[in-house]
Amino acid sequence: MIEFKHVSKTYPNGTQGLRKVNLTIEKGEFVVIVGLSGAGKSTLLRSINRLNEITEGEILIKGQSITKARGKQLLHMRRDIGMIFQNFNLVKRSSVLKNVLSGRVGYHSTLRTVLGLWPKKDVALAMSALDRVNIQEKAYSRADELSGGQQQRVSIARALAQEATIILADEPVASLDPVTTIQVLDDLQRVNKELGMTTIVNLHSVDLAKKYATRLIGIRSGEVVFDGTAEQASDDTFDQIYSRGSQKEGSEASRA
Repeated sequence: MIEFKHVSKTYPNGTQGLRKVNLTIEKGEFVVIVGLSGAGKSTLLRSINRLNEITEGEILIKGQSITKARGKQLLHMRRDIGMIFQNFNLVKRSSVLKNVLSGRVGYHSTLRTVLGLWPKKDVALAMSALDRVNIQEKAYSRADELSGGQQQRVSIARALAQEATIILADEPVASLDPVTTIQVLDDLQRVNKELGMTTIVNLHSVDLAKKYATRLIGIRSGEVVFDGTAEQASDDTFDQIYSRGSQKEGSEASRA
């Protein structure tokens, strides 16, 4: 499904975000990436859909190089990848339904989407996505009227309406309270299991990582230092992942 081949990322100031990363993520996995702030978690995640451009190596999605993709090919490949952000990334003054329908932008002309001329099947798809995350009754509410947890559910629904087969979630529960955190991660887990959507999540919490991941990837200083199941990750493993002894601190801390 997703393959990293000798992937490195060096920022203009010389900071190395990733160092020769080689990974293969299979269809339907629920992968959690853990590591210190500045370790490269967000850099790794955002390189998959090219929100961050890598400087060396190649990333393949379903056997095709997204690294080399341009124009319509890149658009079509990105259409298959849903993104969930820490700050929800919603248009706050728009309705929940319109925010979910924005996941359909890649399927229509710019004029049609600007005018809001959505086909009935797209509206039905968006409503079904909202129902799957249990907030269909909020479809006509403004996004800024919702709680943080509800807004994050809208983000998940948007990815579902996009008909993505991959979900990338960059610290999706960092700004949520403990109860809402569990609700949102339960939603992601259910979508992963019921729809077989490959799900990759950045988390700070070790306990949450152990609870939800079918596979854990530990990043330190831009390198993969652990790759295995939650059961295989011992306390010593997490000590290694979170050790600051060899962590190169720098401006990348603000990016990952």
